[in-house]
Amino acid sequence: MLDSYHLQILERSLDAATLRHQMIANNMANIDTPHYKSKQVVFEDLLQQELAGGVSGQQRLAAYRTDSRHIPFANASGFAMPQVISNGETLMQTNGNDVDMEYEMNQLAKNQIWFNGLSQITAGSFQKLKTVIQGGGK
Repeated sequence: MLDSYHLQILERSLDAATLRHQMIANNMANIDTPHYKSKQVVFEDLLQQELAGGVSGQQRLAAYRTDSRHIPFANASGFAMPQVISNGETLMQTNGNDVDMEYEMNQLAKNQIWFNGLSQITAGSFQKLKTVIQGGGK
């Protein structure tokens, strides 16, 4: 029960939100670093692509291979992994840095709301399990 498809998606989503928070904090910390390129976390689109394969998960994303001769395999967890990408095309400041503090603050607030929602859903799932284990609320 603890290894359910639903909880695995929640776990991976919480991991992605945590990584996104770290990237936003890193971007904000480097706002004055010359030639620094901001980084973003890509996850939701990858998860949507994976979920489009059906709830049974028959069409899963392949794991990243560093050499074409390596044997293909699925992700160890079987779910999409968050990816960090760098945006090297925009320039916001004269020193070559592309961090926009307003945008980062907006993303931080959005990510915090997303993380809190995921946490509440996860807590609710565990509360339901607790209720079942205790015999239905006796």
